[in-house]
Amino acid sequence: MSQLFNLFFFILFMTSFSKADPLQDFCVADLSLPQSPAGYSCKSVSEVTVDDFVFTGFRNPGNTSNPNMVSLTPAFVAQWPALNGLGVSAAYVEIAPGGRAPIHSHPGGTELIVVIEGTILTGFISSSNKVYMKKLEAHDALIFPQGLLHFQVNSGSVKAKAIVSFSSSNPGVQLTPLALFGNDLPSEILEKVSSIDVAEVKKLKAIFGGTN
Repeated sequence: MSQLFNLFFFILFMTSFSKADPLQDFCVADLSLPQSPAGYSCKSVSEVTVDDFVFTGFRNPGNTSNPNMVSLTPAFVAQWPALNGLGVSAAYVEIAPGGRAPIHSHPGGTELIVVIEGTILTGFISSSNKVYMKKLEAHDALIFPQGLLHFQVNSGSVKAKAIVSFSSSNPGVQLTPLALFGNDLPSEILEKVSSIDVAEVKKLKAIFGGTN
């Protein structure tokens, strides 16, 4: 019984230790060093200045002159090293009239979108294949749970603008059409696992740059 008692307290101690709060206020990433699964190594505190905590990249948004007519200016850890280890990031999005952010997912974090100008039709698909869709006006917000497929479409006549934030400093992104048809998986295998005719698979691979 005493051994079981000791084991219980050992497990309790290790659990509490593993969930201990960080001892550092921040860990500004040193991008000159390799990234590990735990994030980047910290830049020396003596080298950190207030400018490390300021991001000015949203002043110069991207160009919407592309097939999707959308631009995304990310403020992830690679662009804003102060986010390292803080579990948060952001991006600025512009969508021209008729433009769209193709259906995609973020495996590493939940997303919150806040429309600041224009109208965006957006939504996500749950794991039970239920669609949650809403037309958002300026100052409206919507949340996309982590890992679920979602999209944005400009449903108005003027350029739509939005700020999105994530519950990760590096949420990642996987564009569904590109993931399915921009790879080198043999078309015959893709036909079996997608139930799409092999001739159509080959057409889609040609569009999205896939091979085989």
